[in-house]
Amino acid sequence: MDPSIWVGLLTLVVLEIVLGIDNLVFIAILADKLPPKQRDKARIIGLSLALIMRLGLLSLISWMVKLTTPLFSIAQFSFSGRDLILLLGGIFLLFKATTELHERLEGQESHGGHNRGYASFWSVVAQIVVLDAVFSLDAVITAVGMVNNLAVMMTAVVIAMGVMLLASKSLTRFVNNHPTVVVLCLSFLLMIGLSLIAEGFGFHIPKGYLYAAIGFSILIELFNQIARRNFLKSQSNRPLRERTAEAIQRLMGGKRQNQDENHAEESSQRASETFAEEERHMISGVLTLASRSLRSIMTPRTEISWVDSERSPAEIRLQLLDTPHSLFPICRHSLDDVIGVVRAKDLLVALENGENIVAFAEKTPPIVVPETMDVINLLAVLRRARGRLVVVGNEFGVIQGLVTPLDVLEAIAGEFPDEDETPDLIVDGDGWIAKGGTDLHLLQQLLDTDDLVSPTADYASLAGFLLAQSGQMPEAGEIISLPPLTFEIIDVSEYRIDRVRITKAKMNEWDEGE
Repeated sequence: MDPSIWVGLLTLVVLEIVLGIDNLVFIAILADKLPPKQRDKARIIGLSLALIMRLGLLSLISWMVKLTTPLFSIAQFSFSGRDLILLLGGIFLLFKATTELHERLEGQESHGGHNRGYASFWSVVAQIVVLDAVFSLDAVITAVGMVNNLAVMMTAVVIAMGVMLLASKSLTRFVNNHPTVVVLCLSFLLMIGLSLIAEGFGFHIPKGYLYAAIGFSILIELFNQIARRNFLKSQSNRPLRERTAEAIQRLMGGKRQNQDENHAEESSQRASETFAEEERHMISGVLTLASRSLRSIMTPRTEISWVDSERSPAEIRLQLLDTPHSLFPICRHSLDDVIGVVRAKDLLVALENGENIVAFAEKTPPIVVPETMDVINLLAVLRRARGRLVVVGNEFGVIQGLVTPLDVLEAIAGEFPDEDETPDLIVDGDGWIAKGGTDLHLLQQLLDTDDLVSPTADYASLAGFLLAQSGQMPEAGEIISLPPLTFEIIDVSEYRIDRVRITKAKMNEWDEGE
C-alpha cells in the first residue's frame, strides 16, 4: 500500500508500453509477410514470447547485473556481455530496417493478388524472437533501473503486454493500411539500432533524445494523414461520374491545366499507343454525354425536313422521293403545328391508297420533350419511341428541333452525314472549313482543344460561340482570334453564320506571338 510503489508501478507500465510499441510495430511489419490467416497467430505468439522473455529476464535479475562486468577490451573500448548483446541487436536492427526499406522503396515487397510470395511462418516467428530479445533487454534494463521490487516489475510488464495484445490488431491494421507509417517506423528502427550500437561502445544516448525525435516525426506524420484524409474527403464530394471521366481522360492523354508540356506530350503518346484516335473520340463522347444539353445533339429547326399536309398528294410524293430521310413530321402550314410522325414508305402507300394524310398522321402522334431535358433521360424516351424521332420544343410551344437515336450515336462516335448533307467540318489546306451549326463538342474533339465548350453557356454550336465572342452579328471576312485558334467568317446569310474557316497556330508560333 506504499504510495511510492503505486507511482512506480504506473510509471513503469507507461514506460513498458512506450518501449513495447516499437516491438509491436515491427512484429506487425514482420507478420505482414505471412498469409492473412496466419498473421494474428504470429502476432499473438510474438507478443507472448516477448512477455515470457521479459519475465524470464526479470527473474534472472542478478545475472543481468553481472552482464555489466567487462569481458575483454579492444583499444580504449571494453565490452561486457550486455555490450555484446546491444551491439549484435543494433547490427540486426540496422540490417533488418535497411532490407525492409529497400524492398518497400523499390516496390518489391508485393504486387497483390494471388501471385504474392509469403514468407515461412516459422522463419517470421524466429525473427520475432530475435526482435523480442533485443527489445526485451532494453525494457528490462529500464525496469531494473527504475524499481527495485521484482513483483512490481513483473506486474508492470504483464499489464503492458496485456494492453499491447488488445491493441495489436487495430495497430497492425493501421500500419498496413498506411505505407508511409511503415517507412517511418523502419526509420525509427534504424535510429534505435544506431543507439544500441553506440551504447555497446559505451556512448550513452539519452532516451529523451530518441523519444523527442520519434514524437516529432509522429506529429508530422499525423499532420500528413490529416491532410490526406481531408483531400480524400474533398475528392469524394465530387460526383463519381466526374472523377471517373477525369481519370479515363488522363489515361487517354487528356491535359490538365497544371501539367507541363512535356508531361502532356508523354501522356498523349502513351494514350496513342493504347487507344486508336477513333476509340479516344468515342470514349470521350461517352464520358461527356451526360453533361451535354439536348440542343447540342438535336437536328436544329432550320434543318428539319417536314411535310405540309395541305399540299397536294403529288407534291408530297415528289418531296418524299427526293429526300433521303425515312421519317417525316406531318404538319399543318407550320412546323409548330405537328400532327404526327410517319415513315416515308408508309406515307407513300397511304397516298397510293388515297387515304387522308391528316387522319393517317394522327395515328402516330409526335413525342415532344422540353429542350431542358438532359441526354441521359432522353435515352429512355427514345426507347419508348421505338425507332421514331422525338420532337424538341421550348416553353412557348415552338419546335426547336428533333432527335433520333442516330443523333445520340453521332454525339458518341462522330458525324454520319446523310446523302443530301455535307460534313460539318472538312479539311482545307492548313485549316478547316466548318458550318455555323457545327456542334462544339465535336469541334473541340477534332481540333484537340479544351476551350470551346462551357458548361454555363447557353449555346451549343460554332455560330453561337462566335456570336458570344463577338457580341454582335459578324460580317463576312471578319476575323475572330482566340489563340491558338483563328476564326474567319466566310458566309453570312439572313442573320446566320453559314461557314467559318478555322486555323490553328502551332505551339511555338503561339508562344512567339505572346
